[in-house]
Amino acid sequence: MLETTANGFLPSGPGRIDRYSGQDFKGRVTLDNWQESPFNRWGFAHISELITTATIRRGSLCQPTSRTGSSNVGHGEKWHGVEDFLTTTQTDAIVVLQDGKVVMERYFGAFHSHDRHVLMSVSKSVCALVVGILVGRGLIDTEQSVHRYVHALKGSAYGDATVRQVLDMTAAVQYSEDYLDSDAEVQQQDRIAGWRPKLETDAGDTYEFLTRLKPSGEHGQSFQYCSAGTDVLAWIIENVTGKRYADVVSDELWSRLGTDDDALITTDSGGFAFANGGIACTARDLAKIGQLLLDDGNVNGRTVVPAWWISDTMRGGDPLLARGSAYQKVHPEGSYRNQWWVLGDERGTLYAAGIHGQFIWIDPVSNIVIAKFSSCAQPVGLELSRAHAAGFRQIVSLLENRPD
Repeated sequence: MLETTANGFLPSGPGRIDRYSGQDFKGRVTLDNWQESPFNRWGFAHISELITTATIRRGSLCQPTSRTGSSNVGHGEKWHGVEDFLTTTQTDAIVVLQDGKVVMERYFGAFHSHDRHVLMSVSKSVCALVVGILVGRGLIDTEQSVHRYVHALKGSAYGDATVRQVLDMTAAVQYSEDYLDSDAEVQQQDRIAGWRPKLETDAGDTYEFLTRLKPSGEHGQSFQYCSAGTDVLAWIIENVTGKRYADVVSDELWSRLGTDDDALITTDSGGFAFANGGIACTARDLAKIGQLLLDDGNVNGRTVVPAWWISDTMRGGDPLLARGSAYQKVHPEGSYRNQWWVLGDERGTLYAAGIHGQFIWIDPVSNIVIAKFSSCAQPVGLELSRAHAAGFRQIVSLLENRPD
């Protein structure tokens, strides 16, 4: 059992808070501490009680997730390593699909199947699917500059970047993604989004914040992970559709997926939805996002996302652009395409990820999707990333080799 919290793992031994007891932190959770352990376990599952939200509506016809009926998956001696993985990475929920059917579904503590959990940056990957839908309709051209769609961003960091560069995070922006630095732009954006107490010097809303960002160099030269880019994409989506971002996600994606439940998304004081991290949904519905990619963008024979957009995403981007990044310290041939992480391995693995351990892991060879919610103590860390990759691969291997 790992005994350090330095990389986000659960401490072991006497005296630690039992995060799996279902202890209710209501009344003790505030905007100051809801992203910190141990309060994040309650906060991540009760986002609408802390922050203003809008509803992302499900459709009138849900698509019940079928199950295999297998009783041995996730149990037995071979699965002890998986149990350790789920415990040390502070799992709140995990749903595993194989061939479109649930083969494993587990919930921890007080979290249940119809509870919504914040996705953090998995929300980015959802946004890009909506962009793909609108590109397919001819409403967005990925080779056009951002200012063509959002005139207010002309002269800002993103104004002369192309939509493609924003999608693949190769726009050069003065923006720190240090989640533990109160002066970092990512924390400024959190405050403006209503995720932390706001300061007088902060921009009034996300729209204003995005216009204030400055370039840091020439676009398209290297990968720079920057959360603000997804909100730029959401602003483009709003402008080309004439609707609020949450409504577009509802109409174009969520209502057509056969989801079981409505999702939520946090909004700032101006009503702008926090596209880069603010969606909250159930684990089952999150798994359906992964299945959508394996099914080439189709649900029940109906196209939701263009198949060519899914193929382009799964092929990945240029790994050379990510050389020297923390990402490639874990996945040496990895790239970033359409707001998804693509490993560049022989299995064609890709994933969506959010801080504190939120994931959609997709293994096309075995037709497996793993959706995982967590409340890890630290937001990021190389060892935490390696532990998740190893844990997901172990699950895939066990499922591939289980008896029929």
